[in-house]
Amino acid sequence: MRVCRIAGWGSYLPPDTVRFGDHTRYRVADDVSHLDMLAAAASQALERSGVTADDLDCIISACAAGIQPIPCTAALVMERVAPGATAAALDVNTTCTSFITAVDIASRYIAAGEYRRVLIVSGDVGSRFLNPAQPESFELFSDAAAAVVLTAVDGGSGEGSGSGGDAADEVRLPGVVASLQQTWPAHAHDTELRGGLSLHPAQDYADGDPADYLFDMNGRQALMSMLAVLPGFFDRFFDKAGLTIGDCALVIPHQASPALSLAMRKLGIPPDVYVDRVAEYGNMVSASVPYTLVRCLDEGRLAPGDLVLLCGTAAGLTANALALRL
Repeated sequence: MRVCRIAGWGSYLPPDTVRFGDHTRYRVADDVSHLDMLAAAASQALERSGVTADDLDCIISACAAGIQPIPCTAALVMERVAPGATAAALDVNTTCTSFITAVDIASRYIAAGEYRRVLIVSGDVGSRFLNPAQPESFELFSDAAAAVVLTAVDGGSGEGSGSGGDAADEVRLPGVVASLQQTWPAHAHDTELRGGLSLHPAQDYADGDPADYLFDMNGRQALMSMLAVLPGFFDRFFDKAGLTIGDCALVIPHQASPALSLAMRKLGIPPDVYVDRVAEYGNMVSASVPYTLVRCLDEGRLAPGDLVLLCGTAAGLTANALALRL
């Protein structure tokens, strides 16, 4: 087990919405930037945590699409919210599961004693990359941001035996109990955004295919690929963790699509155990898992000592799962 705790959290949800049938989607205003959203969520998380910005050891941006290619998005967030900090700044990107990967990495730094206070911020303005000619994606995504401050625990032992928390004095400590990530590159092109970097540089936009600079998804193929790999992946995760779904107070999956209930049913996860807010919020890309986590914390659906499973799939095709003791 990697001992650490969520000391504070924050979020940003745009006030403007659009409706597609009975589904609500959030769209950031033209005068609000991606950085504005990330900074707002990060500032909330810092205020709630009681950690001053100058005391941060590391800032991790976990977004699917960065603010600009260079420098890293974390450096720009740091410029906005912690300009006086003596901290590292780095980006982590596993698209929709970037937050899960960032928590995994940050917990390892904290457990090793390298850092004590890490700010993780996730968020995307997916609406600015959508193709109106693809209704299945155009009507799915929302803009949002979320952030947490992850800190060391005084008296915590860092890395523990951890595969399920066998020791009685360790099982109730907060932190990452287990994690697993895997990628199947045979499905890498089911969802992609090809333009903007070295494959199709920005200067080629005028003479290239404009569709290369918009999000492209084969929804049916992505769903079938996901359903094919997830059962085996979760079998491996629970075996590694020494856990069962019954040990989890709540499962927070990436709010990928209206087919979420189908995926959960295939995995044998009962409806009352997982959170499904696709109709209410849509797919928030990298903010999906942390925004849902923040809402559950705010609503009192999770309490200290609870074991929450953060999980999801992402472009790549990547699957990610992390069991976190609050």
